Amino acid sequence: MKIGFIGLGNMGAPMVKRLVASGHDITGYDVMGSAMAALSEVKMSFSKDILTAAREQDVVITMLPNGEALIKVVEAIIPVMPKGSCFIDCSTVDINITRQVATLLKNAAIHVLDAPVSGGVGGAVAGTLTFMVGGSEDSFAIGNPLFKIMGQRVIHCGADGAGQAAKICNNMILGVTMIATCEAFALADDLALDRQKLFDVVSTSSGNSWSMSTYCPAPGVGPESPSDNDYLPGFSASLMLKDLKLSQEAATIHGTPTRAGQLALELYQNFVKSSKGGALDFSAILQDLTSRSKDQ
Repeated sequence: MKIGFIGLGNMGAPMVKRLVASGHDITGYDVMGSAMAALSEVKMSFSKDILTAAREQDVVITMLPNGEALIKVVEAIIPVMPKGSCFIDCSTVDINITRQVATLLKNAAIHVLDAPVSGGVGGAVAGTLTFMVGGSEDSFAIGNPLFKIMGQRVIHCGADGAGQAAKICNNMILGVTMIATCEAFALADDLALDRQKLFDVVSTSSGNSWSMSTYCPAPGVGPESPSDNDYLPGFSASLMLKDLKLSQEAATIHGTPTRAGQLALELYQNFVKSSKGGALDFSAILQDLTSRSKDQ
């Protein structure tokens, strides 16, 4: 396929590399020239603007920071995308914006999928991402082969916006369980319980979660994770805060009680405001919780 890929940052770049390695003809664009420079040795084309990246492509994939950027890109490229082509957005944005974008594209006879991902930068590099996809069956049939190249698991969640709905629900759970995991380590410290012993028990017991067994926030405990690399982000605290905001905005609109999700939002807001909080991995909130425990 001829594919335009807009957004070549920490997630987009490794996804592009896998598409190129599979033989697809890629034209990439990123607002940051340095992102394209980092891919200079990859056998792909680079565009100086989004229109060239999208013009006459079979598929256009975007990985963008927010909904405002998504709308601007879509409104700009619709005139140059062929009818019957497919637009795939892998960003995590507001569901209402996703549905608005879907309407614009379908009115132009362009297939559209919202396909946010789970797995972070490590998953993008390893090709183990999970894609949560919203859109029609016909559109999904176009995108599915590409998802299988870039990821390990693909779930067609339903109609337009269903992928985004699944993503914010998933990340609300992730934010809540990471905080509970970090609080458990903070309590273990105060009880003089060895962190490794806590891991050994919880990772094989009813309290286990992905936050504990796969992405443990305690350095030197469990499989290697960002905590073992000074919390350099696989998934930054600022991105977790963004996703928690999206989940709570949706909960407010629909009148859904999500008290734990709201508390997680408040805790990550406080953490991101602290020194370097937003730039660190979201699991680094352990440092904040343990320091507060010592202060009390």
